[in-house]
Amino acid sequence: MAALRNVMRGLCSGHLSLYGIKSLQYKPTGILCQLPCKSSYQRRLFTNKNMMVELDSNTGVAVIQMKKPPVNSLSLEFLTEFAINMEKLEMDRECRGVVLTSSIPKIFSAGLDINEMYGKTPEHTGEFWRAVQEIWLKLYGSNLVTIAAINGASPAGGCLLAMACDYRIMADNPKYAIGLNETKLGIVAPFWFKDTMINVIGRRATEHSLQLGLMYSTSEALKIGLVDQLVAQDKIMTTALSVMSEWLAIPGHARQITKSMMRKPTLDRLLTNRESDIQNFVNFISKDSIQKSLQLYLEMLRQRKG
Repeated sequence: MAALRNVMRGLCSGHLSLYGIKSLQYKPTGILCQLPCKSSYQRRLFTNKNMMVELDSNTGVAVIQMKKPPVNSLSLEFLTEFAINMEKLEMDRECRGVVLTSSIPKIFSAGLDINEMYGKTPEHTGEFWRAVQEIWLKLYGSNLVTIAAINGASPAGGCLLAMACDYRIMADNPKYAIGLNETKLGIVAPFWFKDTMINVIGRRATEHSLQLGLMYSTSEALKIGLVDQLVAQDKIMTTALSVMSEWLAIPGHARQITKSMMRKPTLDRLLTNRESDIQNFVNFISKDSIQKSLQLYLEMLRQRKG
């Protein structure tokens, strides 16, 4: 009991985090009011090149909208900007939860930017991969409640962003799909992609998914637990805010400690092996055969655009 009291004291004072980043100071929890709370509604809006962030100071909920046309690809610039925004929200005493979504129709995120991996120096590739690691660490290890409002297709790295959140709501559209399809591009998903997916849908389903590079329809994703809820396209944000109110009704310290117990081993595994993971990725991507696969994929994309 003494150890638990120390942990709770650390959370309340802002000295304990899930994986080393200073946590928010504890804020008394309450039911999130139905948005918008017009009588006392206050918002802070700040926009960057690749995303817009709106924080409702009354409810403590921030909405991050990714806005990098055409498909919210995860470039080095995008990932750096995303990590900075998450860090700001994590340290903001008024912020208690984050809804992650997209401002681009039919696309949540198409995943890693292939241009960051094709024809680049090992130094650049390593810097890019470190940025991929960093945004996963910040999302997966966040003290905030994180909800993915998946309002479009979400392959590869886009799926990883969604899986890193606490809860996933997806627009029920037969044209949308979600999954880690790296093997179809000749790329191998790293161990922490795999670990994240195992924690969401289980080992056997993950093995099947990763080997075949499966993309799941919305109904299939719901069936295997890759997403938690399907709603109509025009209801996705109102649903996300409603779900957020349920999560924020839980005492923050209890939820954060529980989240840490569940996720810390997965986070620690990457933190312990971070440098070797970067080197392994650089060595793999630099292979002639992999560069050729990436070249063919980029050519296919250019032909589609043409």
